[in-house]
Amino acid sequence: MTVNELRTKYIDFFKSKGHAEISGKSLIPNNDPTVLFTTAGMQPLVPYLMGEKHPAGTRLTDYQKCVRTGDIDSVGDPSHLTFFEMLGNWSLGDYFKKESIGYSFEFLTDKKWLDIPAEKLSVTVFAGEDNIPRDEESAEIWESHGIPRGRIYFLPREDNWWGPAGATGPCGPDTEIFFDTGKMKCGPDCRPGCHCGKYVEIWNNVFMQYNKTAEGKFVPLSRKCVDTGMGIERTVAMLNGQKSVYETDVFVPVIGCIERLTGKKYGVSEKDDISMRIISDHLRTAAFILGDPQAVTPSNVGAGYILRRVIRRAVRHGRKLGLDGKFLTEPASVIISEYKNAYPELAEHADFIRKELESEEMKFLQTLKKGEAEFEKLLPNLQKNPKKVIPGRVAFRLYDTFGFPIELTEELASENSMSVDIEGFKTEEKKHQEESRTLSAGTFKGGLADHSEITTKYHTATHLLQQALVNVLGPHVAQKGSNITSERMRFDFTHPQPMTSEEIKKVEDIVNEQIRRDLPVTMEVMDLDQARKSGARALFGEKYDSQVKVYTIGSFSKEVCGGPHVQHTGQIGHFHIVKEQSSSAGIRRIRAVIEDSVPPDAAGSSAVAGNHDGGKQV
Repeated sequence: MTVNELRTKYIDFFKSKGHAEISGKSLIPNNDPTVLFTTAGMQPLVPYLMGEKHPAGTRLTDYQKCVRTGDIDSVGDPSHLTFFEMLGNWSLGDYFKKESIGYSFEFLTDKKWLDIPAEKLSVTVFAGEDNIPRDEESAEIWESHGIPRGRIYFLPREDNWWGPAGATGPCGPDTEIFFDTGKMKCGPDCRPGCHCGKYVEIWNNVFMQYNKTAEGKFVPLSRKCVDTGMGIERTVAMLNGQKSVYETDVFVPVIGCIERLTGKKYGVSEKDDISMRIISDHLRTAAFILGDPQAVTPSNVGAGYILRRVIRRAVRHGRKLGLDGKFLTEPASVIISEYKNAYPELAEHADFIRKELESEEMKFLQTLKKGEAEFEKLLPNLQKNPKKVIPGRVAFRLYDTFGFPIELTEELASENSMSVDIEGFKTEEKKHQEESRTLSAGTFKGGLADHSEITTKYHTATHLLQQALVNVLGPHVAQKGSNITSERMRFDFTHPQPMTSEEIKKVEDIVNEQIRRDLPVTMEVMDLDQARKSGARALFGEKYDSQVKVYTIGSFSKEVCGGPHVQHTGQIGHFHIVKEQSSSAGIRRIRAVIEDSVPPDAAGSSAVAGNHDGGKQV
């Protein structure tokens, strides 16, 4: 079974069950400030799980690119990845547990589909908590399909409960499906969820049947939804009896390329294998972030920082394998070739991906030289320490100020018969992280699930802002991401230089003029091609002629969007641009707020342009 085969089989199966195939969305979440990247297949569907009507109907299926960095330090073992693909199917108030579990069992075990022996499957269901009964219904449905009680495990909330996405909203129990690898049990308590490797989770079906209120109560929902997710790489590895996701067909050519470049063989040395896995995973992650329609570029903040970190970590592990010069573009080209059919945006942006990788690689190699020079400068004093230990604060300064990795400080220390106070380094790092969290407190609020009155106003103001920017700066302006909380909006767009004060004032005035005109906001559902022909701006590179929502604001703006929006622009309030600054090369960023009333000096006020590029980005 190849990755492409599983992807195709899954989509074909659910289409045969009346599901509409929809396009996976950008890796950079639009209007969701709670995360830096799309972390799960359900994330772009949150508004529809919350009650919005989806233009493609009530049964949906797709494959979604995802990035999670919480386990980045575990990448290099046989199972952890930063980038992965998630297969998903959804019922929006349509079918529920019986059909969902039935579909999962059929797809997994039927000879026409995956043909997994039923005895290889074990499942977990919700054990009950907080006055919510245990999920006997799901257990009985599994039993009716031939999964005996001995392989049905009731687990608590931390294992078998999802949501809500925010403090309140839809949530519910889930049932998780595990594949038995055939390993011996690690002990009498070994069960699905144990980390010994005997049981591997391949599918998760979430049953959204409750609404959590502000008082913390769980009220049954009248409109119940199903949200499922299956990780492609992990499932393919299990189906093929492979010990590692890095043995699947998408990684073999990349690792083969690294073998050719280094002259080393995968499978000989565990130390080398770890480095090869990290390079292949991190390069794949970087290629997908850079190849995204809303690509970010390497920087020191936010998503750009994560991108910089994975690229530089790949370079470091290249050095461990003996690659001292530039090498990233060759394995990146292999990745682009492997994925170009499923994700054509990678081929479309191939030159940009290679250029950015090479640029960041060169910057990091320069950083390493500077860090090594700084270390040499500090060395005479450090060697006076009778214990021959480099203090943690010194190691952290090399890391924080010069970008010099702690592993390289340890290497240089060892070469000079010294060691590093790693615990002291970790203490300094933790202190720095706490300070950063304090500074950014309040940054990640709201999210896609936030349909409050103020965030709805900001959603509509985003449309007005984009059209005003096109009117003032020109047709090259395109949205590269937006981020909305209840306190402000942030909008990234393509433009080669800082805006002038006059341009900022003009954009602000145009937006407020449309608000004063109290234009009607209308919505139509149409085919994507029809939407484009009608002049609607489509932002996210949908691949299919699916049904989309088109929001029209008077005769001023027309865009494909999921909503929500005000009914007429007069409801928005006064729009004020607070800051215009650089986001990354060729991308500008505007931060703006909505005020309840027009301030007395509004006619003469505007954000100052041109002096914000050094400011910390939120």
